[in-house]
Amino acid sequence: MLNIQLASKYAAAIFEIAKEEKNLDGYDKDLARVRTDVFSIPDAVKFFQNPLIPQQAKKDLLKRALDKEISATVMNFLMLLVDKKRIGVFNEIYDIFTSLKNKEQGVLIADVTSAFPLSKKQQDALIKKLASLTGRKADKVKIRIHKDTSILGGLILKIGDKRIDGSAAGRLRALQTAMRN
Repeated sequence: MLNIQLASKYAAAIFEIAKEEKNLDGYDKDLARVRTDVFSIPDAVKFFQNPLIPQQAKKDLLKRALDKEISATVMNFLMLLVDKKRIGVFNEIYDIFTSLKNKEQGVLIADVTSAFPLSKKQQDALIKKLASLTGRKADKVKIRIHKDTSILGGLILKIGDKRIDGSAAGRLRALQTAMRN
């Protein structure tokens, strides 16, 4: 819980800087690159979370890995995270930053769980349907696809704290509950 609170403060700080500079997409691109190039690698995450590794070694690795790839402001932000011993929660910071950015830009993120991969046509149809249901333009609706074969078929849709279970497994559970009562 403490990590999320700390991550929220740092995410809000970098978000405000990006907003002030009117460069939310640029900062998002740089932070996404940091996540992809460094913090998606399990050994790198362990390296940065290890308190026994000197701060300078962490800074040097970040500079070597990302120099000239990201803006100076984002690099300075990473150096601050190392100095404050908060670099270990970078992924959480990025997730919160992305949520703040999406909210600011009016982007709706829907998590879609399916038993089978969705075709591009199915994804487009789902985005169009969500756009019409929420009153947003289709370019302001983004979906994240998750695969879970245990749902058997159908979809589970999660938008914010709302969850719609249209899965075969969910319908079977509902039928089972109804039959018990």
